[in-house]
Amino acid sequence: MDMHLPLDQINQRAWTTRDAFREFTLDKAWTDAGEEAAFARVAQECRGQPLLDIGIGAGRTVPLMMHMSSDYTGIDYTAVLLEQSRARFPGVDLRHMDARDMAAFPDDHYALTAFSWNGIDCVEYADRERILREMHRVTRPGGLVLFSTHNRGGPGFNETPWQLLPRPCVNPLRFGWRTLRAARLMPMAIWNYRRNARLHRDFEGYSIRTAAAHYFGIVIVYTTLPEQRRQLESMGFEVEAVYGSCEGDLIGREQTTSDAWWLHFIARKVR
Repeated sequence: MDMHLPLDQINQRAWTTRDAFREFTLDKAWTDAGEEAAFARVAQECRGQPLLDIGIGAGRTVPLMMHMSSDYTGIDYTAVLLEQSRARFPGVDLRHMDARDMAAFPDDHYALTAFSWNGIDCVEYADRERILREMHRVTRPGGLVLFSTHNRGGPGFNETPWQLLPRPCVNPLRFGWRTLRAARLMPMAIWNYRRNARLHRDFEGYSIRTAAAHYFGIVIVYTTLPEQRRQLESMGFEVEAVYGSCEGDLIGREQTTSDAWWLHFIARKVR
């Protein structure tokens, strides 16, 4: 059945689970050091300017971006998550909208258009391109886009449920707790993985794989550094910086590989 569903429908199903709600509503700021570094890089330039925040989920990025500017709009296409955000941030401009079609927004308006937590990877590749083109359209000339994407060269690619097996531990109580946890999670993870693995596909520059998040309940795009740079440049962007998720390190322009789990891209609209 899932073979005929687009990726975003499979993933939306996972995002409405109890596990996902718990993860999305944790009181945390940055997902990783790379995201913190990327936001720090754009903050001064975009301070006080109009900002668009795509895929806000339960609202993690709302205060992060509003710290830069009160001229802020956030969108998400998962209604139940958007309601969480509206309850947490009453009076903020938060809209139910699909990033593949942001016709409600004018051309050339936002100083920064951001899509965090790898949300852009959760749709089919052609739709992912549509989102990037819409981000380009609504961003003002000379403005910035910021987004994160799963790295095909990173440790998250080709994960399997067997990683949930308990690691050896000298503390018998801790090992026992890990064993019980694995026994609880493994059946669901294996079921999801086997169902979603039928969707695995490989292409030049990117792949489709099920990911470990939400007990292997989501299927996402993994891309490479050269492919993402090429794609952005073909759309009229100039890549200004790429940060790795693990240490928040700035990845050099000459690098073609990285061992980061995911990559944070900052690109400027030049045409």
